[in-house]
Amino acid sequence: MASNATTAALGTYVKDKTPLWRVRQAIVTYTSLIPYIAFSLFPFYIMLITSFKSKQEINNLGKSPFWATRITIENYKYLATNTSFFDAWMFNTIIVSLASTAISVVIGGLAAYALARLRFRGVEAFGVAVFVSYLVPQSLLFLPMIEIVNYIDDFIPIRDSYFSLILTYPTFLIPFVTWLLMGYFRTIPFEIEECAYVDGASRIRTVISIVLPMAMPGIATAILFAFTLSWNEFLYSLVFIQDELQKTLSVGVVTELIRGDIYFWGSLMAACLIGSIPILLIYAFFMDYFVSGLTAGAIK
Repeated sequence: MASNATTAALGTYVKDKTPLWRVRQAIVTYTSLIPYIAFSLFPFYIMLITSFKSKQEINNLGKSPFWATRITIENYKYLATNTSFFDAWMFNTIIVSLASTAISVVIGGLAAYALARLRFRGVEAFGVAVFVSYLVPQSLLFLPMIEIVNYIDDFIPIRDSYFSLILTYPTFLIPFVTWLLMGYFRTIPFEIEECAYVDGASRIRTVISIVLPMAMPGIATAILFAFTLSWNEFLYSLVFIQDELQKTLSVGVVTELIRGDIYFWGSLMAACLIGSIPILLIYAFFMDYFVSGLTAGAIK
């Protein structure tokens, strides 16, 4: 009887103490994250505060840069009325990013599956070539890319338009997507495909019905990375496009809001803040796929 009473009292003690222990653990966990969160969000905070400041307050060195004494939306009005930010740049960036990402994921996915599953002469050399081509910097490629765009422009008018970007962006996106998906396809057990072959499924049907659904986390990760690289790309857009209405966000903001030694800081911060929102939303909604796809490929 005494033993039962002691056990019951111990159970009550543990039950009472467990919520407190969990609260303490949560406090320690979230407190340790505060410096990281503050460090990560600080640039966005500065962009937000600066975008709502007047030009006079921004140029006044006696004012604190960490808060605004008077809130104004004149910087956003300047973007809407004096630039092509909402009329052209945002639309062009979305079209270029979606089109180049779709092309790169389709071609890179097919190449990754072939390199990960098929056995043919030179497969390892092809894999190394894909990785090496991914490492080549864009600053070495834009000169031959100009020659290619000029040659194609003789038949199809793509020069000085965002169609030239849709054509050239996959040159650095496809190697990256291929390299990323190769590791993920290798994590899928080959026995599953063999079972489909035994049941009479062709290779194409096996890939569409079995491999692709299982590889969705890796494909989603490739889409996120490819879209982000396309959205933030600067060099090709700067070199290939001079028409203001054909520019993307990354180039339009720099060329139109920085004139010589004059910086339109308020409008620059407003443009950067608005331009970063789509990427933040995409990563927020697809973070689970992003993490699972990265870890699976890294473990393999």
